[in-house]
Amino acid sequence: MSQPRFNSPQTNSLRVEAIKSILRQSSLFAKLEESALETVVDACVTKQLAKGETLFHEGTVSQGFYIVQAGTICLNRLSHEGKEQVISVFKPFTCFAEATLGSLENYPANAVAVEPSQVILVRKDRFRSIIKSNPDLALTILASMSLHLKHLVQMIDGLKFKHIESRLANWLDSNATYSSDQSKGEVELPMSKKLLASQLGVTSETLSRAFARFRDENIITVNGRHISITDAKALSTYINE
Repeated sequence: MSQPRFNSPQTNSLRVEAIKSILRQSSLFAKLEESALETVVDACVTKQLAKGETLFHEGTVSQGFYIVQAGTICLNRLSHEGKEQVISVFKPFTCFAEATLGSLENYPANAVAVEPSQVILVRKDRFRSIIKSNPDLALTILASMSLHLKHLVQMIDGLKFKHIESRLANWLDSNATYSSDQSKGEVELPMSKKLLASQLGVTSETLSRAFARFRDENIITVNGRHISITDAKALSTYINE
């Protein structure tokens, strides 16, 4: 397997502006002053990855944290039996692995490109120095880590359900945007159904049967990655089983 391709920082103004544009669209740096943002850019390195290419392995010494510039990055861990458990999926302008800025020196999971992707590595050694002169950044990093922790808690909470229908119903409910009367909802799948199946701890075939059951019972309609919850009350009965 080929190694990720690094592009070392350049003085080229177009490249600098491109990275600044991505950083501005990330919640971490959206409110950062221009001078401070330029300092962060100096700590950045871009990486291109092919589909299926590994960005880092669980246990690898951390070089820093990442922001997705294009494509999709999946974080996963392998069980003792070799079964893949998807932890989270990251799309453009989202960041991951911020936890390694602290005392955590190694990446706690594997990161793999789901499709051809490009990411920005914010190098740990330089970014730590930047935080010292911009303490508000530390608070922003903590807020981002808190969101990741909330996601993990929700994922673990969902796995307590014995039946896949209950797990799927809980996932849909947690990710839905509901109407004002809470009777209907909309969900945009942030990942393929294969990855969602892995996150829910089942096979793709089992997940497909659960989706089919919900469609047959007129609980949802599915159009590609867009899911409409047409009967939120019926969906909730599966969560409460």
